Amino acid sequence: MTVGEAVKKAANELKSANTDTYNLDAALLVCFVTGFDKLRLITKENNILTPKQEEEFEALLKRRLASEPMQYILGKAEFMGLDFKVTNDTLIPRADTETVTEKAIEIINNKHYSSCLELCTGSGAVAVSLKKYTEISVTASDISEKALDIARENARTNKTEISFVLSDLFEEISGSYDIIFANPPYIKTKTIPTLSPQVKDYEPILALDGGEDGLVFYRAISKSAGAFLNKGGCLIFEIGYDEAEGVFEIMKENGYTDITVFKDLAGLDRGIYGYKVM
Repeated sequence: MTVGEAVKKAANELKSANTDTYNLDAALLVCFVTGFDKLRLITKENNILTPKQEEEFEALLKRRLASEPMQYILGKAEFMGLDFKVTNDTLIPRADTETVTEKAIEIINNKHYSSCLELCTGSGAVAVSLKKYTEISVTASDISEKALDIARENARTNKTEISFVLSDLFEEISGSYDIIFANPPYIKTKTIPTLSPQVKDYEPILALDGGEDGLVFYRAISKSAGAFLNKGGCLIFEIGYDEAEGVFEIMKENGYTDITVFKDLAGLDRGIYGYKVM
């Protein structure tokens, strides 16, 4: 099988499986197997795959046809212009989260904050990005040791110094911070079976399930965060598109002020932040 034939085979089979990004995915799979970039994929289309390459290609294509996300197949994802290792022990970083991360960077710079705690860090993409693009010191926690192993590796790869803590929310957290960032599980339990196979069959349910109404972790975090925030400190969340009102009320009930909801690039509610009273 030639390089060109492999690309065509993958594209045709992925198209038949109703994969929206069939051309891109086909090219990425063959690039991964051959080590070629996209330009060389074209100039080397008549190269013959070795038996080992062809075997690997067929195995990867089978995984993609089974709806496994490309990021897990390739073992990496791009976020905030940086590369991150991902496995099915971590959520795949998404563009929506970039919107919230950019807002956090804006707040950090405007308020001259010096310390940050990120809860539910997963792959560490947000923590690494905050450290990379600001002068803030960052502590990041997660309930999953496997996720923290990936986060630590991502911090090393991106040359950032972050303190990682194995913790169920605030249980093992000490000290106080200027800003607390959280992208907690926020999908309603009953909604999870209706998610696309790419999500429900491969991404960690622990990082998706937000309880009956999707707000369980917002309540727990909002209630406890004040004890770990410095005066004038900020609590910032990523939220589901239909959760702004609920999270707003939770934050208001817990004494946060100047609560602000902001939207993602699609115009949907995606983040919310508020401040601890001075």
